[in-house]
This record gives sequence, C-alpha cells and structure tokens, in this order.
Amino acid sequence: MLLVRPASFGFNSETAASNAFASASCEDVGKAVLREFDAVTQRLSGAGVEVLVLEDAPDPPKPDAIFPNNWVSLHADGTMVLYPMESPTRQREREPERLTALLNEHGFDVRRTIDLSHHERHGRFLEGTGSLVLDRPERRAYANLSPRTDPHVIADFDDRLDYTTLLFDARDRSGRPIYHTNVLLSLGSLFAVVCTEAVAEEYRTVLTDEIEATRRTVIEVDFEQLKSFACNVIEIESDRGDPVIAISAAAKAALRPDQLKRLESCGELLEVPIPTIEQVGGGSIRCMIADIHLPRR
Repeated sequence: MLLVRPASFGFNSETAASNAFASASCEDVGKAVLREFDAVTQRLSGAGVEVLVLEDAPDPPKPDAIFPNNWVSLHADGTMVLYPMESPTRQREREPERLTALLNEHGFDVRRTIDLSHHERHGRFLEGTGSLVLDRPERRAYANLSPRTDPHVIADFDDRLDYTTLLFDARDRSGRPIYHTNVLLSLGSLFAVVCTEAVAEEYRTVLTDEIEATRRTVIEVDFEQLKSFACNVIEIESDRGDPVIAISAAAKAALRPDQLKRLESCGELLEVPIPTIEQVGGGSIRCMIADIHLPRR
C-alpha cells in the first residue's frame, strides 16, 4: 500500500466547493494529522501489510497530499495511471518520478505510464480511485458522475486499460452530486458497502443487481452512515494472504451490529482513528491508500 506523509495538510478552499465533507478549522492541525498518519502506518504494518511511504515535499504546499489515490493507480500488468484533478493545488501532487523511484527501491516493476492529465486543459477531470471504484478481476469500474468525474475521461480510461465502467448518478440530501464514488461505494473480494439511498432511483437496481451477480455480499448503509465514511473502507492483503479491511473509527462506530457482523465475515477489521483527517480533509482511510498491484521485478 502507498501512503503519502503530508507536509502541509489543511483545509483546501479550492476543493471544498464540491466536497461537502471537508470543514475549516482554526486550530493547528499539523501535529494532530501527523500523529494520526503515523498511527495508520503502524496499524497497517502491525497487521502484516506492506506499507510504502512517500514523503510529501513542503514546497509548494499541497493540503490534500495525504490522499494519493486521486492522482495515481497501479495495476497488475505494470501500468501506472496518472489522473486529471480539478483543483490546481491538487495537480501539484502528481510526482510520478519520485513515486517510480520509491516503487523500484522496493522491487516493484512499472512497465508503462498512462497519463490522462492532459484532460485538465479541457476542464475534464477523473480523480483516480476516488472517482472510479475498480473491480480489478472483472476489469469493471463504477463511477458516480460529478464535477470531478467526467464521462469523456472515463471513456479514455476504459479504452486504454480495457475496462468497462457503469456510470450512475448519486447525490446527497441537498441534491449535490457526491464528489467521489468511493464515498458511497466500496468493493472487497466478498463484499460491497453502498449507500443506495444516495443513488438515483433509476440506477439503484442496476447497480445492486450487478454487484450481487459477482457474488459479493451487499451491505447497504444510509445517509447518516455515509457522512461518517462508512462506505470509505478498503480491503487489503496481509503478508499471510489474509484479507484485512481498513476502516476508520468513525465509520465503524456508525455501523449497526448486523452490518458489522456481515463485514467481519469477509475479513479482519482494522480500525484506525483519523478524526482530524476526516473532518478537515473530507476523506477517510480508503482515500489515504493507493493500493499497489504492480508485479515484482
């Protein structure tokens, strides 16, 4: 798993316009965020998960650098994909050369790079595995259309990586598009956590039927649980080959006992408290992790 240790974490007014989850704070959040970040790396490593940490450079400031999954995805055929991002401050986060050096140092093989960032010049964006929830074995993706998730870029992604993407509409209670798909949907090998009431009615049955056809257990959550990042979880593999499901403390606390039981049946839950990251950054544990599927050299 790839994490980025932030140097300039903070509230990003550029992204707040489309991210209803982020909120400004008058407090100095820097030390609190680094404590939370270091605790996450320790918890993941302690569970037998290989963690690579890319150190964020302080200049220029990048308040959202802690969320690398929006600018890069790493695939089993050796492909690195770079994505177009809406905010100019977020566009600075893309550092493929530094990332490739880190991956090479740990024995991973990057064989080709697909750079979709040119779409930024035309005002079209696709923010990585925030915008695209990937079913990698099926080469299938799911995407909620929003200002940060453009169908033209999705078509380019699908063509270059031989994927097909199911597009749908999902909105919060005020009618605003959900800014990232991974806020309302996550996929593990045996489960899916989804807020169906956020999905437009004409897409709900299509979405859930397709997920159930992959023999995943569908765990439905409501709007209040979505706001606590209950859908923003990620399944990762330990060094023993066992599934580990990373989930924030707030997300776990929001789930009912029956929902937790169903999720726990699919893997060991790894609970991480990240309240500052969630409140100020507007993202949770899945947003922090760029999962590495690259081959080894």
